[in-house]
Amino acid sequence: MDIPLLGDFLSYGFIKRAILAGSMIGLLCSMLGVVLVLRRLSLIGDGLAHVTFGSAAAALFLRADTLAVSIPIVTLCSISILKLIKHAGIYGDAAIGIVSSAGIALGVLFASFGGGLNVDLFSFLFGSILAISVEEVYLSFIIAFMAIMFFFVYYREILSVTFDADFAKVSGVNTGLVNNIIAVITAVTVVLAMKIVGIMLTSSLLILPPVTAFQLARSFKGAIIIATLVSVVSVNAGIALSFIMNIPTGALTVFINLVFFGCAILYKKNMPRH
Repeated sequence: MDIPLLGDFLSYGFIKRAILAGSMIGLLCSMLGVVLVLRRLSLIGDGLAHVTFGSAAAALFLRADTLAVSIPIVTLCSISILKLIKHAGIYGDAAIGIVSSAGIALGVLFASFGGGLNVDLFSFLFGSILAISVEEVYLSFIIAFMAIMFFFVYYREILSVTFDADFAKVSGVNTGLVNNIIAVITAVTVVLAMKIVGIMLTSSLLILPPVTAFQLARSFKGAIIIATLVSVVSVNAGIALSFIMNIPTGALTVFINLVFFGCAILYKKNMPRH
């Protein structure tokens, strides 16, 4: 088997787009994942991924742009999860389950109306990052920049809300604003992430890098930095290996994340205690 050279690998436009967008989405997932895992809302990615499936099926049925349909629907559902938790007295996993089941039901209905699961919808299930568009690359950079600025400006508020939301509210933090911004960025990130690992594996990008970082980091900021490095490296390694080995990028990216997680556990287990 001929192995492509690095110059050949980077000479393809679709590879460059995949690396740029993949790095930004990996960065987004890792930053948000640290907050979501600590708040025990890590499965929100899985729930919103099911909503993304429903919105993608609706977009294909209506012959509309997938992002234009999915982003507002998934954003609304992301905020709805927070509202259910706050006003209906429902635990986070139950609220996620309600929204998730509604999303998957919507997808099945629109798929049946459109004559079943076609090739386009199948690609959303398992990812097709090599088919990512220039517009999606720009969008990933815009959302990543907004997320970085949000974490930079509201770092103390995010830290406070993450570990003790009630204390943060009493201390004068606008917890509603912080939670809504996190919900909106998470929703857009999940929609973009379906192009990398697909709807079925999106939650892995939100969970695996953070839990790997928690094995090694000694601070909230350290966890964000380590999770970001793990996520970006795994996404780019997945793209490179999938190009060389002709294996789906999403599955490889998840597997590489699992390897990082396993190595982090072994390191922590054998690290000398002080």
